Amino acid sequence: MDQEDSLIEHIKSVAKNMFQGARGSHDWDHTLRVCSLCKRIGKAEGVDMVVLLTAAYLHDIGRCFQDASCGEICHAEKGAQMAWPIVKKLPVSEKQKKNIVHCIKSHRFRGNHAPKTVEAKVLFDADKLDAIGAVGVARAYLFAGEIGARLHNPDTSVEKSMSYSKDDTGFREFKVKLAGIKDRILTKEGTKIAKERHAFMESFFKRFLEEYEGKR
Repeated sequence: MDQEDSLIEHIKSVAKNMFQGARGSHDWDHTLRVCSLCKRIGKAEGVDMVVLLTAAYLHDIGRCFQDASCGEICHAEKGAQMAWPIVKKLPVSEKQKKNIVHCIKSHRFRGNHAPKTVEAKVLFDADKLDAIGAVGVARAYLFAGEIGARLHNPDTSVEKSMSYSKDDTGFREFKVKLAGIKDRILTKEGTKIAKERHAFMESFFKRFLEEYEGKR
């Protein structure tokens, strides 16, 4: 194992220990899927894999604070703050350290920080891609279950329903967030993956509503 691989394995071990008690929709398994997508997209985009994978393993370490605050705390900003004491000790350049923290801070879909480096763009895409397609649908309903949401609420428009409420359903998540993800993807490789995953979601939710209404 070379020095870079050893560094990444170290970060992986540190990060994993920070996910004890995490909700299933944003747990360590989610991080591992994001890392797999980062490797796939990062290879195509020619990125600094040490920066990318370090950021990917750490990108959601602040998520529990957002969940506990019902969305008041931005997990990307909190995660960047938490990551800095870890990152500053790594045997990489200052430029790489700043890029790692930037990747974490800018990965959130509803965040206030736009990804500026290619590594940040790849992490943003990988994280978003894990929110769509078959896995995305499953995660949407997993999250809805975590917050006690209904299966579906046909009597209230998604625009009038509130996040982290009983009306924050899987279908609402699709309409207010997931349906728009394909248009926010930043890399060429990510766009190809997003198109296929989006098509699956469109088909799923069309069938879901038909079954819910007793038409199928």
